[in-house]
Amino acid sequence: MPNFIRKAAVLTAAMAASLLAVVAPAAQADTLHPIGGGTGIFQQFVQTPTETKIKSCTLTAVGYDNAGNLVGLTNAHCFVDDAGNKVHGDKVYLDRSPHGSFFAPAPLPSSLEFLEVGVIGEVTYISEGNGYYTGGVAGPDYAVIKFDPAKVTPTNTVNSPSGPVTITSLGARPAVGTRLCKMGHRTGKTCGNVVGHGPASIGRFTSVIATNAGDSGGPVVNGTTLVGNLWGFPGHTSIEFIISDMNTRGGVGAGFHLA
Repeated sequence: MPNFIRKAAVLTAAMAASLLAVVAPAAQADTLHPIGGGTGIFQQFVQTPTETKIKSCTLTAVGYDNAGNLVGLTNAHCFVDDAGNKVHGDKVYLDRSPHGSFFAPAPLPSSLEFLEVGVIGEVTYISEGNGYYTGGVAGPDYAVIKFDPAKVTPTNTVNSPSGPVTITSLGARPAVGTRLCKMGHRTGKTCGNVVGHGPASIGRFTSVIATNAGDSGGPVVNGTTLVGNLWGFPGHTSIEFIISDMNTRGGVGAGFHLA
């Protein structure tokens, strides 16, 4: 098994004094920010007088569940702290910075501008991680976020310097050899072929799609059909498996469908 690269970007310690400055007032409630598969998010935000820490990931998809909740999906490992604990109820913020590309990755934040919009949602469920850099039992590595519909609104297209990704449908785990693309906030749109299948019991497949830290959770698509999430190079989990697992579990996310 190849070495896996962690895909949640982390900004830690000793940030400049400007990071601790007073942030502009929160955005007006009637300003709705579009979010979709490929939108960047911040989580695990902690600020003290001496330190600011935050992690960044990417949304897999945004839609509604059978209770009418506006929900999004990303990776479970985005909500696992440094001690290996799941951070249930963690607040989620919007990354409004421009997407990067593989050769010019989006930089980590240099200010607390994301606080202008404020909290856009919170994580309601965290599955077992992928088992490589979260430890423990290998699982599907997905998390469910319940969003505030007064802050954000769903979109099916997210753009990057290397092109857009549009999601119009949900599909099964792809066959080996299928050419897929992903959208990550850090490195934008990159593409590659499926090279293998992992255990069907956790819905895995692998590809040679290029990624980088901060792309965690990004959508993996076949044309405009979402087929999985990205949790590390070269690992993915089938969206078909994730939706089935949410439906079996119940609660927020059950009955997920695209907006």
